[in-house]
Amino acid sequence: MNHLPIAKEALSAQAQAISQLAERLDGEFQRAVELILGCKGRTVVCGMGKSGLIGQKMVATFASTGTPSFFLHPAEAFHGDLGMLKPIDVLILISYSGETEEVIKLIPSLKSFDNKIIAMTGNGKSTLASHADIWLDISVEREVCPNNLAPTTSTLATMAMGDALAVALIEAIQFKPMDFARYHPGGSLGRKLLTRVSDVMHSPAPIVTPGTSFHDCLLVMTQSRLGLTVVMDKGALVGIVTDGDLRRALLENEGVVRESVASFMTANPRTIKDDAQLSEAEAYMLDNKIRALAVTNSDNAVVGVVEIFD
Repeated sequence: MNHLPIAKEALSAQAQAISQLAERLDGEFQRAVELILGCKGRTVVCGMGKSGLIGQKMVATFASTGTPSFFLHPAEAFHGDLGMLKPIDVLILISYSGETEEVIKLIPSLKSFDNKIIAMTGNGKSTLASHADIWLDISVEREVCPNNLAPTTSTLATMAMGDALAVALIEAIQFKPMDFARYHPGGSLGRKLLTRVSDVMHSPAPIVTPGTSFHDCLLVMTQSRLGLTVVMDKGALVGIVTDGDLRRALLENEGVVRESVASFMTANPRTIKDDAQLSEAEAYMLDNKIRALAVTNSDNAVVGVVEIFD
């Protein structure tokens, strides 16, 4: 049996559902964004089952992009976790049918607390939508499940609506990559945006002079285990020698082993400041197709070297 046609049909149907979702966006979405932007507390997301799992993903996205948020399990809320709420919090309640018992049972309490409610449902006449301050329509024509039973297209629509809210909020508060990195210090993006060259550079840098012999230069490079060395002359940076320089020199002239560094070094090497971001150093090396940079401080003194794989 060829499963590809089924998969392609499912993906096409889901893409169409998301497109229809976009076409139906109206003033209610605008009001939802403005309500969250004006919230003095946190955006609390609540849902049961698969809606709850999507709600947790929404919370993770909100929290990491500058919108304070947490997930509240509806069943646990009804048994004491409502105490986590403050009247200044905004609630996003998710239920595709709009009739999920555990979610509906929370409405009287939330009303008494004076919390504003954003409902995400597929039924505008449902109990949840009727009692909410704002209704976001996440309805779909049918699930891609062959039996039209398993939540598939509807869960995708719910997640897409959550992402649309998050993106609108990111734009509204002008959340920048550096802000994102502050909330992700352990991730690769955080490392790139928050790490400075001085944090990862090799210091002190291995050093030779223009008059250093081929043999002694190779010895310095081997001892440093970096496969490179900077070339200094009277305290000034005049060149750099890498493994590649040595290989090219040997291929061009076997007699180079009897010459000094001045004959095979790369003169006037590129440098970068020690307080520059690591991402800047990596981009610079990639753009210029080089594997290492000499690092200088505010006084233009060489304080180390940084390699592209650092």
